[in-house]
Amino acid sequence: MVAKFYRPERWSDEAILEEHRFCDALVENDLPVIAPLKSATGQSLFTHDVFRFCVFPKAGGRPPELDNDDQLMVIGRALGRLHLSSDTHKFEHRPTIDAARLGDQSVAFLESSDLVPMDVRSAYLSLVHEIMPVVHERFAQFPSVHTFCIHGDFHPGNILWGRDDTPHLLDFDDTGIGPAIQDLWMFISGDRQYAQARLGSLLDGYHEFREFDDRELDLVEPLRALRIIHYAAWIARRWEDPAFQRAFPFFASGRFWDEHILSLKEQRSALDEAPLIY
Repeated sequence: MVAKFYRPERWSDEAILEEHRFCDALVENDLPVIAPLKSATGQSLFTHDVFRFCVFPKAGGRPPELDNDDQLMVIGRALGRLHLSSDTHKFEHRPTIDAARLGDQSVAFLESSDLVPMDVRSAYLSLVHEIMPVVHERFAQFPSVHTFCIHGDFHPGNILWGRDDTPHLLDFDDTGIGPAIQDLWMFISGDRQYAQARLGSLLDGYHEFREFDDRELDLVEPLRALRIIHYAAWIARRWEDPAFQRAFPFFASGRFWDEHILSLKEQRSALDEAPLIY
């Protein structure tokens, strides 16, 4: 078995149990989701002293092959089935995946923090204050884009490719309310021709079970920008935790911020490029 311990104040008990119920509902609809185990009394969230934890069955598998069109189509089918099921689900305690939470709040936290080195602070703040209005404007162009219950952090690391050629889905810790493209864009990278081909394979599979609103492709780069910005704030918010300092020792180095700013500059340029098409 695999035990997962929740950091204090990360989620409320209600939000954690809502995640567990979501996984259970997907399993009931025959989705290949690795859901928390339950006790004989139906309990999935446990405590030991001040620590909350849950337990999962251990599952084997390997990372998916992202250059394999057949595997990408299978992943697209699985995601289409997941969204078909999750679109009927309702959240009350899970977060919304949007520019305000991931972008504005992250920028505000880092701006008030002394973790951004003084020698790069001006360059960093100039970039994020240039990027965020573009992100907000892009989202504002599509106010009617449908949002619903999604995985929220659907990337290749959260898939175990089984011997039966089934993509087992795990880690619903960031599940929330957002657009369908949030669960697709993390498989789309590289140069335009390569990204276009990968998108085509994913959506070919996805469309077998659920329609996709092509307008959401305009949100790929804004969502990527939000993830880059939020990543730095995510570490910074937890920097006092010794576990984070051991896991991310590079965060305190000037090299991290140089590379982070370079990524932001590249992403600022990507925001001006035409969206992918399907």
